[in-house]
Amino acid sequence: MTSRAAAIAATTMTIDNDAYAAIPRLKQERRAIVLAHYYQVMDVQNCADVVGDSFELARRAARADAETIVLCGVRFMAESAKILAPDKRVLLPVPDAGCPMADMVTPEDVRALRAAHPNAAVMCYVNTSAAVKAECDICCTSSSATRIARAVPQDEIIFLPDQNLGAYTARQIPEKKFILFDGYCPVHHFVTVDEVRAAKQARPDAPVLVHPECTPEVLALADFIGSTAQILAYVEKSSGSEFLIGTERGVCERIAQTMPGKRPYLISNRLVCPNMRKTSLSDVLYALENGVYEITLEKGLMDAARRSLEAMIGA
Repeated sequence: MTSRAAAIAATTMTIDNDAYAAIPRLKQERRAIVLAHYYQVMDVQNCADVVGDSFELARRAARADAETIVLCGVRFMAESAKILAPDKRVLLPVPDAGCPMADMVTPEDVRALRAAHPNAAVMCYVNTSAAVKAECDICCTSSSATRIARAVPQDEIIFLPDQNLGAYTARQIPEKKFILFDGYCPVHHFVTVDEVRAAKQARPDAPVLVHPECTPEVLALADFIGSTAQILAYVEKSSGSEFLIGTERGVCERIAQTMPGKRPYLISNRLVCPNMRKTSLSDVLYALENGVYEITLEKGLMDAARRSLEAMIGA
């Protein structure tokens, strides 16, 4: 290691150590709670009060006993927290941490689909902006999509924006007609069949666990398909020791840290979300110290979007 690299590493270590010491104190002083997604780097997960998938973070935000919520994730998650807890101050430590899939669909797209399919329910993945949620009937997460789609009374469902999760959900409910938007998660969508086969060949006894945001061709090779939380639960309950993981790298890191004896292997080097990995421990510290970067949404928009989120939580 060069002297410059060593100096940078030492500085980063000092910042992280200081953050670990300061964050608990600041949370108490600010009456704050830190929520972190499973895809966050482990330093951020380790400082959080709650670590979960999108559904769990939405639930915890709705009932948070705090004045401030620091949401360590991406913008749509922070918006959802604000919508469900409008009286709380919601901070997103890295303001440009976005979601490319959420950006693929607009409110105008939803209105056009409604006009073309007036008898269909509009069901949106939680990975959408507040403005899109405001145009929809009900939200879902990857863990709840099938259950919610079965529960809606309509026989037709417009599902957006993720074509892969939508197609997977449609296969579970063949009696209903699905109209799928053509969005996708760039992290999961481009995992290839060849990568899965190569991983299976290298470790033939390890089950393949994949997220439903992967393509149908990849899902067809999986031993288990589930949300982030469901994949973690599968590994924890399994008697096996090796697992081939088909979702973001943070899940492998969490398994390695919290489940001794379990050895996760990432199926593809593509499975890294640059937006989720923008948030560092020093960003969390800075947000708590300075009250930045606050999520603000117009009340009418929040009220409209809240209906779809509350329908999801209550379903």
